[in-house]
This record gives sequence, C-alpha cells and structure tokens, in this order.
Amino acid sequence: MPVRDDAAIEVSAYSWVPPFARGLVRDLRVRWALEEAGLDYRERLLDPREPRPADYMRDQPFGQVPVLVEGPARIFESGAIVLHIAERSEVLLPADPAARARAISWIFASLNSIEPFLNEFADIEIFSADKPWAALKRPDTLAAIGQRLKRLSRALGDKDYLEGTFTAGDLMMTTMLRSLRGSDIVAGFPNLAALQARCEARPAFRRALADQMAAFERHDAVAAA
Repeated sequence: MPVRDDAAIEVSAYSWVPPFARGLVRDLRVRWALEEAGLDYRERLLDPREPRPADYMRDQPFGQVPVLVEGPARIFESGAIVLHIAERSEVLLPADPAARARAISWIFASLNSIEPFLNEFADIEIFSADKPWAALKRPDTLAAIGQRLKRLSRALGDKDYLEGTFTAGDLMMTTMLRSLRGSDIVAGFPNLAALQARCEARPAFRRALADQMAAFERHDAVAAA
C-alpha cells in the first residue's frame, strides 16, 4: 500500500463527502498518478464541513483539495499536480518529445474542453436540481456535452488510448468520463466507454480508488461507533 505516514509526498484529501461524490473527488487523479509513477505518499485529511486551517489556505487560496506538498514545493490544482508527477514517469509522459507534447495537450484538453461542460451538468443534476431554470437548461447542456464527446470519440477512433498508449492524458480524461456515472451519456459512445473501462481496470487506478474510499469508510465507522 503506497499510503505511508512517513512518505515524503503529502496529498490533501477529504475525510468525508456525501455518497454521490465518493470516487469522484479530485484527489483521486493525484492518487492515481502517484500509483502509476510508483511514488509513496501520505494523506492530509480535511473535513469539508469545517474551516480550512490557515496554513492550508496559504497553500491553496480557494481551500479546495488536493494540494501536493513535497519538500519546499506546494502545488495546488489537480491538473498541475498530475503534470508535476507525470514529468517523473514515462508511464504517464512518454520520453519522445512529440508524444510527450501530445499527452500534455490531452491533460489540458480534459480540463479546458471537457470538464467545464461536465461541471455544468453536475450543477443541473445535483446542486441546482430543485431550481426551475435547471430543467430548462438541461437540454442545451446535454447537447453541448454530446458535441464535445463526439469530437473526443472521433479523436480516439479505434485506438486503445488517446495517443495509442496510456498516458496522463488518458488518466485525466477517464476521471472526466467517470463524473457522468449514473447517466447513459458515455454509453452512447462505445469507444469512450471502452477507454474508461480499460483505464479503470488498471491496478494503479484500483489502488487509488480503494485508498480514497478507505478514508470515507474510516470516517463512517467512527461516526457509527
């Protein structure tokens, strides 16, 4: 198990979130990248219902997770952290300069060209579901997501991964597709569904997910005692 109290790398995460968010919190991306890179880490667990400590707000001005701390380095935003880790692993970023550049492009594409639409969907389906405007906006949001995923599906084609072999770009894109769980949106694009399943079958992903869920399970056990 890579989660070690004495590890040099610290990753912040939540000790508890509602059931609908479990397995989706963004520290999963970082845990997964660390697993793929073979790097041990320790957790700093925060209760999302409590104010953030002052030292944490200095590292993450918005109070979100994750933050990665390694020596003097204090890195926030999941994409920046994944890229920081990926630069140390040829599993995540190829050595070939051209392939490396494409993999980095996919990291940013997941964050800039895909995630904003998925966040809007989550707002409509979960956070603002009781608002009258949510139902009115839903068709346009679904149409926009469909257009984005259609372009992504075309780019993937019949390849196993976005650039043929697994990279940090596939890691980040899979975490985006996972946020649509509970809907049949991804199923409408069989090659994207297969990409997601392929990535989720990776041992590194399974370990990362298990470690995130273990923190929630420990919290639930204490609360129930």
